[in-house]
Amino acid sequence: MAEKFDKWDKRFMELAETVGSWSSCWQENRHVGAVIVKDKRIMTTGYNGAPSGIKSCAEKQVCMRREMNIPSGTRHELCYAVHAEQNAITQAARMGINICGATLYCTHQPCIICTKIIINAGIKRVVYKHGYPDEFSLRLLEEAGIELLQM
Repeated sequence: MAEKFDKWDKRFMELAETVGSWSSCWQENRHVGAVIVKDKRIMTTGYNGAPSGIKSCAEKQVCMRREMNIPSGTRHELCYAVHAEQNAITQAARMGINICGATLYCTHQPCIICTKIIINAGIKRVVYKHGYPDEFSLRLLEEAGIELLQM
């Protein structure tokens, strides 16, 4: 049975998709966006891209992961990009914004690294659109009691 999403869920997911279009990832299928929302208010946003001051894959016009034939969902450390969820959470930390109890809208299911950060940030609900080959992250989100919904 499909989950029902209200107009706010749809709006915030649309915004996550827009934010994802700002990605500096060379692989267009990996333009990921995230929006953290609390009480229907946008707290922060994030997209996948190189850390501040580091040239992005788009600027380099090459994807290191593609060159090395690294399968999706593996070897996360071998990538210039910081994930969208990580960028949204670190922006909250930098700006002193409390995201405990918030909802994270993301264009893609979080990987295991993002999942651990989401759990420790106190996010209580994750809504995503596209799946990702990482069953362990799903198990951890369930064990942590975080509501996980695929739109």
